[in-house]
Amino acid sequence: MTEANIDRFRQAVKQGETIILAGGYLFEVERRGYLTAGEFVPKVALEHPEVLEHVTRDFVRAGSDVALAFTYNGHREKMRIIGEEHNLEPLNRAAMRIARKVAEEETEALGRPIYLAGNISNSNIYDPDDPASHTQVREMYREMVGWAKEEGAELIVAETMYYYGEAKIALEEIHAAGLPAVMNVAVFATGVLRDGITPAEACSRLAADGAEVVGTNCFRGPATMQPVVHDILDAVGDGTAVCAMPAGFRTTHEHPTFFNLPDDGDASSRAGERTFPDALEAQNANRYELADFAKDVRERGANVIGICCGGSVIHHRALAEALGRKTYLSRYAPDMSKHFMYGSDETLKAHVTSFGDEA
Repeated sequence: MTEANIDRFRQAVKQGETIILAGGYLFEVERRGYLTAGEFVPKVALEHPEVLEHVTRDFVRAGSDVALAFTYNGHREKMRIIGEEHNLEPLNRAAMRIARKVAEEETEALGRPIYLAGNISNSNIYDPDDPASHTQVREMYREMVGWAKEEGAELIVAETMYYYGEAKIALEEIHAAGLPAVMNVAVFATGVLRDGITPAEACSRLAADGAEVVGTNCFRGPATMQPVVHDILDAVGDGTAVCAMPAGFRTTHEHPTFFNLPDDGDASSRAGERTFPDALEAQNANRYELADFAKDVRERGANVIGICCGGSVIHHRALAEALGRKTYLSRYAPDMSKHFMYGSDETLKAHVTSFGDEA
């Protein structure tokens, strides 16, 4: 942890600088075959650290200003369910060390500061009507934030918070550790958090509670997250940093989250009716849709922007370029002028390029 980077982050968000925050580690690691869908526990940090390092490095090279430790769902409740509570602390520390290695190496290689972020997420046990669960959640977050700080975290990203009450506990524990907080609520199809509070009101309260950044992540793709972000921006007003991180899927007004997205063209024999979480490939938003989302919310005033579940390296690269960045991976951005059938290069054969519309 460097105090200089902590101060730099606080100043950057306060002054409205654009910060790109790549998320989506969970779906990306599952897509590569190293994480169990449904269980969704980031054991990859212990079992295949080289894979997690590669994913983290790719996200940074695609433009992320943050190396995010993949400890989403790496909390005591999730580890209990799979019978691996004994690996709770080792997993959290391993993920932080991988992110720290990438942050340090890519800061030098790319010539720009990469922030090191710890990560906490929804607990799955918080109950507004059960004070005992509040204590459990607080202890859960306290230990994770503590390990992250010991491993050098310069900020903490708290994401997919279903309840304002749970988010407030998370914020209190992050600030008790002396670290900046990015507080992202998650919005189901109901349009409100699980305790009935609108995302705009929740973010207003979290900003008043002292959060350095407030916003929303996941569940909703660019089309259905966009109006939520607009509402948050209107509610918090100028001077409050807002984060926007949609899921990388084509959610619609009829199906605003990825939990119940239909796929009428699916002729497979898969079990179950839901495409979530392991049959969403046909519902992916393309890179240009996510780039357009980034431009819209940035123009509206959001300044911490990225993609959550479903966002891959190419999506993050397109998002970063839409925000005016030339990234390390921009050298591999599409160049259709050289395509054998659709290109414009004068050396291409006319009998091939003229066939494009019939192909």
